[in-house]
Amino acid sequence: MRRFFRSNGGLLLIAAVLFAAVLALGSYILGFDPLSGVLEVLATPFRTASSAVAGWTQEQYDRAFHYEELAAENEALRQRVAELEKDAIAGQDAVRENERLKDLLGLAEERPELQYLDAAVVRRASSNWTSDLTIDRGTSSGVEVNDCVIDQYGHLIGVVTEAGLNSCVVTTILDPTLELGGRVARTDEDAILEGDFTLMLDGMLRLSFLSEEARLVTGDQVTTSGLGGVFPPGLVVGAVRTLYVEEDGVSRYAQVEPAADIAGAQYVYVIVDYGE
Repeated sequence: MRRFFRSNGGLLLIAAVLFAAVLALGSYILGFDPLSGVLEVLATPFRTASSAVAGWTQEQYDRAFHYEELAAENEALRQRVAELEKDAIAGQDAVRENERLKDLLGLAEERPELQYLDAAVVRRASSNWTSDLTIDRGTSSGVEVNDCVIDQYGHLIGVVTEAGLNSCVVTTILDPTLELGGRVARTDEDAILEGDFTLMLDGMLRLSFLSEEARLVTGDQVTTSGLGGVFPPGLVVGAVRTLYVEEDGVSRYAQVEPAADIAGAQYVYVIVDYGE
């Protein structure tokens, strides 16, 4: 190669000078620079690639920007749906509360001598041994031990056995420790209503000390008799489901299903004044 350039270097130099002269002459005659055209051809692919990269970058930016917009819109929609659901729940609660108050108004018209205090159930305890509720009213609201607790229909739920300042414990009629005077509305027969360990988990209580002549039938309504001084007379307790004969073959008792939904009660009413 060195030998080639050494032997032909002069010729190559002459050729380069002639080529440059031809380019200069062509540029003068034709009015454009041939070298610039060559460079333009060589630069075109690079400009195309650069334009494609710029376009892709812009597309990605637009996509990211629109994604953020959509994400913001979706979040706003989710918040709006949550607000509407909250409003719907509040509306349903208001409707239910209105219905409860209407029912209580009907009861108040039937028993104008009684005064009621509304309360909410905040705790529920039920086991093999006890059945009680905790409500959000206490002595600061005028609640006292031995006040009766009912639902909005006047159905007996239980009696206050512990009273704190802002809450109290209600022992339900299913609790085995609770006894009260009962009366069969149809026959006007008195007996004793009491909780029973074997019946409590089935949501039933016992009507004991029925006479031999008792002719109870399924569905007979049982109310409080007022005997004993704690429970006012005439509060609906429940209905007779089954009549049994004791082992002695003489005494009888009945299973009574409570009228109140003790297991599902959320709002109750305390009778704070019996009008005596």
